[in-house]
Amino acid sequence: MAFTLDIGAKAPDFKLKATDGNVYRLSDFDDIRYLVIFFTCNHCPYVIGSDEHTRIIANRFIPEGVKFVAINSNSPDTYPEDDFDHMVERMKKYSFPWLYLYDDTQEIALKYGALRTPHFYVFDENRKLVYTGRAVDNPKNTVLATTNELEKALEELVSGKGISEPVTNPIGCNVKWEGKDAHWMPPAACDLV
Repeated sequence: MAFTLDIGAKAPDFKLKATDGNVYRLSDFDDIRYLVIFFTCNHCPYVIGSDEHTRIIANRFIPEGVKFVAINSNSPDTYPEDDFDHMVERMKKYSFPWLYLYDDTQEIALKYGALRTPHFYVFDENRKLVYTGRAVDNPKNTVLATTNELEKALEELVSGKGISEPVTNPIGCNVKWEGKDAHWMPPAACDLV
């Protein structure tokens, strides 16, 4: 069995606190046509370098019925700036057009098989996975990016086409697992790296 969700898999449920003070479950988005769930954090240079690009993509596709939901699963024991208070500060400062949820147990990162920050998962109207991987091939400096796989996948999805490249390798920092070295990855997490 692969570590990361397979294409066609149903989105795993979650119940996570958000920076807006509410708790969200997957079912809270039942009225949304398409869902992009992505694993991110506060400190990673690949996240910081690509957040504005992700904002552009989110703002482009929100009118097409796409909802973006970010999840931070990083252990604050590895990077204290990845704690919930810093998440709240970051959302206040940048007003990103997505919800920002906190996976403090890392259970959801394991359910989805999150490898890096950022790591994107695109789900169709039946909440089946149609794309997983990176947004661009240079998230640290998106000006130098030569590919934009997330945008292409969303274009194909909203136009009713099949996804031509459903799996790519996410590029970014490893998820920071509790009690592990900052560069550690689960042994099973070799399917996309």
